[in-house]
Amino acid sequence: MNDDVRINEPQDALRFETGDSSEPDDAVLASLDDSERVLADADLEYLRVEASADVTQKYLNEIGKHSLLSAEEELALTRRVREGDFSARQEMVERNLRLVVSIARHYMNRGLPLLDLIEEGNLGLMHALGKFDPERGFRFSTYASWWIRQGIERAVLNQGRLVRLPVHLVRDMNAIYRHRRQFVVAHAREPSLEELAILSDKTPEVVEQLLRRNDQVRSLDQPIESGSDQTLGEVVPDEQGGDPHETFASSESVTLLLAWVDMLPERQRQVIERRYGLRGGEPETLEAIAADLQLTRERVRQIQAEALTRLQGIVRGRHLTPDSLL
Repeated sequence: MNDDVRINEPQDALRFETGDSSEPDDAVLASLDDSERVLADADLEYLRVEASADVTQKYLNEIGKHSLLSAEEELALTRRVREGDFSARQEMVERNLRLVVSIARHYMNRGLPLLDLIEEGNLGLMHALGKFDPERGFRFSTYASWWIRQGIERAVLNQGRLVRLPVHLVRDMNAIYRHRRQFVVAHAREPSLEELAILSDKTPEVVEQLLRRNDQVRSLDQPIESGSDQTLGEVVPDEQGGDPHETFASSESVTLLLAWVDMLPERQRQVIERRYGLRGGEPETLEAIAADLQLTRERVRQIQAEALTRLQGIVRGRHLTPDSLL
């Protein structure tokens, strides 16, 4: 294990037992996909290119030496781990570290450095390894991704802020984000405030207040990036004035988006262009598009979802996302 990211197992157990993370049930695990494991190699290569700090580059190079486990290797190792084989435990951890990196990169620019995110994710990985039951029929990577996200999200909420919140508020926010994540997995859409309130057993007003409390507070004297002399206060725009780059940035984003849309299969391109009113058209409803294409509304919705997923793959590794552009 590389010394740059330290893991203390007894502390790890205490941290997770005192948190608000519940064991995912089989239905939740069954609804999760294994995309993070599949994309781990690509994400690691991207971060190697982007990493500027020597210590980060060193860590990424180190974990890149360990290949991902096949399903057969994973099952054999987890059974050895349950029998108390320390070397098997060590191998399981080392060969899943790039999974942690793949998940951690989605939480960059949210208040914590990448290595801190990775460390918290590694704690989640260790916790998952201690609780994993291979007889439940799920891949370890699928199960571990749940706990890796739990660890990282808790750290982002707790540590990535100047104003620390009371423990009970952090616990409530963790629960709300957990319910939100489960809802998105189950329904392929964001929950409304009312739906989130029902799931959290709170009023919509309380849920809204908790979500607002999660807004990041950052010092204006904070450097905009590591090693930079320029502070955040120097680049915060004047709310009373216009942004001289706004028009150009908007135009550039549209140009990029249209180029990405042109890379889609014909039917997906048609649905996306009409659904979001691209190329000068007015946004159309699913029903209108379905009637014109002689498809069911559900089929058009599926095509839209497939197109957005493909777009996310095209722009992966960039700061822009299809959702933010659309």
